[in-house]
Amino acid sequence: MNFFKPFYIQPRFFQAGIAIVVLFCVSYFVPVVFNIAQLSILVLVVLFVLDFLLIFIGKNKLEGKRIAPDRFSNGDKNDVSIEVHNNYPFTVYLDIIDEIPQQFQIRNFQLKTSVKSRKTGKTTYSVRPTERGEYHFGHLNIYANSIIRLVAKRYKFDEGMVVPTYPSFKQLKKFELLNINKNSTDYGLKKVKRLGHTMEFEQIKEYVLGDDMRTINWKATAKKNQLMVNQFQDEKSQPVYSVIDRGRTMKMPFNGLSLLDYAINSTLVLSNIILKKHDKAGMLSFSKKINNMVVAERRTAQMQLILESLYNVKTDFFESDFGILYNNVKKHITHRSLILLYTNFETLDSLERQLPYLKGLAKSHLVVVIFFKNTELENLIQNKAETVQQVYDKVIAEKFDFEKRLIVNELKKYGIYSILTTPENLTIDTINKYLEIKARGLL
Repeated sequence: MNFFKPFYIQPRFFQAGIAIVVLFCVSYFVPVVFNIAQLSILVLVVLFVLDFLLIFIGKNKLEGKRIAPDRFSNGDKNDVSIEVHNNYPFTVYLDIIDEIPQQFQIRNFQLKTSVKSRKTGKTTYSVRPTERGEYHFGHLNIYANSIIRLVAKRYKFDEGMVVPTYPSFKQLKKFELLNINKNSTDYGLKKVKRLGHTMEFEQIKEYVLGDDMRTINWKATAKKNQLMVNQFQDEKSQPVYSVIDRGRTMKMPFNGLSLLDYAINSTLVLSNIILKKHDKAGMLSFSKKINNMVVAERRTAQMQLILESLYNVKTDFFESDFGILYNNVKKHITHRSLILLYTNFETLDSLERQLPYLKGLAKSHLVVVIFFKNTELENLIQNKAETVQQVYDKVIAEKFDFEKRLIVNELKKYGIYSILTTPENLTIDTINKYLEIKARGLL
């Protein structure tokens, strides 16, 4: 019985059978067609047996494997390849059904290809995960057909493959190729003029047009008999913490990903840039309690520690306790640090409940509150209102949008910096703010 388990009759056989039935029906009115119908049955049976023998005689006539990356990048397209080697003495036509992880919710996945005799063929498809965790693949099912296509034999490969999905390391690689000092404007990063002299001394160089006249080194100028200026570099080894709110407000979806996942992806990229700028990168997440804390350091294994911690950040759907965050930061982060707080405030009232804790943090640290524009509200505001209900909806949307801007002004009054951004621009805007703070020597 096992011999017949992979045996499948193809739709072409049933289509031919229906055509023969039609011929028999026509032969009732045109007797000469009756002989043609009988001959068609004979031809169909012969082709069916021939096709069966071609496909089923012999073992291991087809070898297949799924080639997936060691880990998926969350929110990005990830390529999965299927490689098939044909040991048949003829070209085979393949229907490939890969049992992809249930998280993708794709019910009608199928690929069609052909592979010549004694050759290896490769086909690739892409998947875009929208949540972190383990993705379990089922069987790789390959149905082999000859050119007759009446019978197919199913081959099964690669059962039980598991691929973990990590925060967007593809986005990280994109920014690794970025020369922040030269080509950053191509990615939306802006150059910021240095306004202060809190940077560390680097060297004395010749004056060029545009240098700050206040940095002229008069002693070196007298010795060289030409204008010389002091050149400064950013202060190094400054601690920078990315603090991620795990509360229910961060579960809001946008383009398949939650705001929490956008914050996680941004933290990964920013941490890498912080380390490349010779600062110390750290992180923690909070809701009802503090989790996933990585102390700000600048060491070889720091990025791997941050990546593993970000992989395990999960929302708990509670309202976040900023009091616990304040107490933890006061207790464990004793040096003045840059704290990038990823959260979301929809109304001014929601900010005012947490404002005492933010003001407390701002007394000892430089705090940047990062929260999100509601893109659905922006679309509603831009659409023309034609009915009374639409006018009402538009007014309410404008009120909430205005409150977002009020939140920025309210934070500014207490010396707390803020970033109001859309999810897709989160990483760029956060990097810009970090570079601006470094350039201005605010930390």
